[in-house]
Amino acid sequence: MEDLEQLRGKLDEVDRRLLEVLGERLQTVAEIARVKAQGLSFLRDHDRESELLERVEGWARELGLDGFRTHEIYREIIAMSLKAQEEALLKREQVERSARSAHRVAFQGIEGSYSQLAARKYFAARAEGMEFVGTRSFADAMAMAESGEVGYAFLPVENTTAGSINQTYDLLRQTALAIVGEEVLHVRHRLLGLAGTKEEDLRRVLSHPQALAQCARFLSSLDDVELVAFVDTAASAREVSNSNDLTQAAIASAEAGEIYGLVVLREAIADQEENWTRFVVISGLEIELDPRIPAKTSLIFTTPHREGALAHCLQLLAGHGVNLTKLESRPVPRRPWEYLFYADIEGSVSSGNTALAVAELRRECPYLRVLGSYPARTTAAGAVDRYSENRG
Repeated sequence: MEDLEQLRGKLDEVDRRLLEVLGERLQTVAEIARVKAQGLSFLRDHDRESELLERVEGWARELGLDGFRTHEIYREIIAMSLKAQEEALLKREQVERSARSAHRVAFQGIEGSYSQLAARKYFAARAEGMEFVGTRSFADAMAMAESGEVGYAFLPVENTTAGSINQTYDLLRQTALAIVGEEVLHVRHRLLGLAGTKEEDLRRVLSHPQALAQCARFLSSLDDVELVAFVDTAASAREVSNSNDLTQAAIASAEAGEIYGLVVLREAIADQEENWTRFVVISGLEIELDPRIPAKTSLIFTTPHREGALAHCLQLLAGHGVNLTKLESRPVPRRPWEYLFYADIEGSVSSGNTALAVAELRRECPYLRVLGSYPARTTAAGAVDRYSENRG
């Protein structure tokens, strides 16, 4: 009879084979993308995906596996495959070959922060060669990208619970860099503490102010607990780890807990389970968008100072059949009661109705700047994450 170590060794071999087969699948997916480039006008085939998921669930049942869990695993494999196809078509390697810092990404926070987790998710196809550099502030991350110390700045721009992150919008207005991508991350808050910590003994809970606000209902159930604001969630986890104090806990990700040696005291403590943050990827490196990749374009513009000017600009977009996905206003510096508008629209400025709409909008607006066209993750056509199932 095999002992425990032998069985674990056998399990490691099986896991290795699973990953090797997944690698072969992704290589095949990249080859399919190159074949599509020669003739097909679309990248994603939703009907084929649905058929595949049905087949996989049936195969799982035949093999005595959990059909539901297998279905969920393959949803993630399809998302990974779509990313591999996009990487093959974006030709990033050609664009970045001469860029010394293309392997470095700046984010606000420290290791284990939600920003770093999202950056790792976005760059997963190139994870082996990427270096993730934590900074003290959004402005520091942007400054590193502008100076060329890193190839990319990775910044949060909005959250489904807290709304828009205005500091990022202001930095986008000031930089000459472009948005080259976006990513979404499901933010799952955990209560973390040292081994042996008991909830009833807690006297302080540390975290980023937004995380504390997003867990207000749970925190109100704790008696005589002081809430302490920290620069980011991972920093609060590190502080608790270093404190050796069983009366302290942090709100952060499970990954941060693993990094800093904490245990999960309570799962799912956020007021809203569907808590997602959208990030933008900012760079001086250009990307070439394949027309079959669902795209989004971000703009800044001002309107003429007359009645109905904004409505007229929005009608121009609608007249070209361009879908507006977000509209945000920010004050114009040193000009009271005047506003800049930030807009996200579907499509790329390099082709189609979007290009025509932006060209016409440019003629109407005193100021307009395209912040970038990039692969979409938050439109119906481009979404690959589970949040898309909850949209009406």
